[in-house]
Amino acid sequence: MCRLARLLFIDDDASLLDVLTLAAEDAGHIALRAVDGRDGLARIQSDAPDVVVSDINMPRLDGFALCKKLREAGDRTPLILLTSRDGEIDEALGLELGADDYVSKPFSTRVLFARVTALLRREELARGGGPAAAPLRRGKLALDADRLAATYDGAAIALTVTEFRLLEALARRPGVVLSRARLLELVRDDDSVVADRIVDAYVRRLRRKLEAVDAAFDGIETVIGAGYRWRDAPSPCV
Repeated sequence: MCRLARLLFIDDDASLLDVLTLAAEDAGHIALRAVDGRDGLARIQSDAPDVVVSDINMPRLDGFALCKKLREAGDRTPLILLTSRDGEIDEALGLELGADDYVSKPFSTRVLFARVTALLRREELARGGGPAAAPLRRGKLALDADRLAATYDGAAIALTVTEFRLLEALARRPGVVLSRARLLELVRDDDSVVADRIVDAYVRRLRRKLEAVDAAFDGIETVIGAGYRWRDAPSPCV
C-alpha cells in the first residue's frame, strides 16, 4: 500500500475539482486544489505535493507552460497531465516537456488513481520505501534506484520518475528487445490502456538528455518494427 499522499489537482472546472477531491479523500489522501496554472505553481511551491494532476487547457498559465516551468526549475514532482483534445499530439508534447504521464478526458477516476498510485509506488520504491536495490552500471551509465539518481560519464542526469523507470528497464536487460507495450507495462505498473507509441516521446527525451553529456551516445537502439534495446556492454550489474 502507498503512504498517505498530498495530491494537488489543477483545473478551471470547479465540478471536476469537486469530484477529484472527493475521490482522493475517499482513498485516504489529502487533496489540494488550484483553479489555474499560476495558482497551481504557487501551491506547488508552498505546499510541496507528492503528485500533481493538471489540466492542459487553463487560463493564465496552461498545463504545458506549468510543466516546463517546473522542470526548468529542477522540480521533479511527479506530474500527470489531463487532456481533452483527440490524438497523441498533446500527450507527446507533455511528455517531451517532462510530464510523467497523461490521462485523456473523459476518464474514470479509477484509471486516474491507478496512475497516481503507480507514481507514488515508484517514488516510494525509488527513495527507499521498499527493499534496497543494488546500483546498476552499464558502461558510462550509473543508476541508483534508492536515490532516483542517474549519472552518465560522471555527470548527473535530471530525470522524471517515469524517465528513470524506462531507462532502468532498458539498462537492466542489455541486448534484449523490448516492445513499446512491454516498456509501458514495466514503467506504469497498471492495467490502463494507452497508445504505446507514446514510448517514443520518452525515448527522445532520454536520448537528448544523455546526448547533452556525450554527443556520441548511442546506448538506446531502435529496433525497427519491434521496439528498443540497450546496446549490450561488458560492464556488469554491481
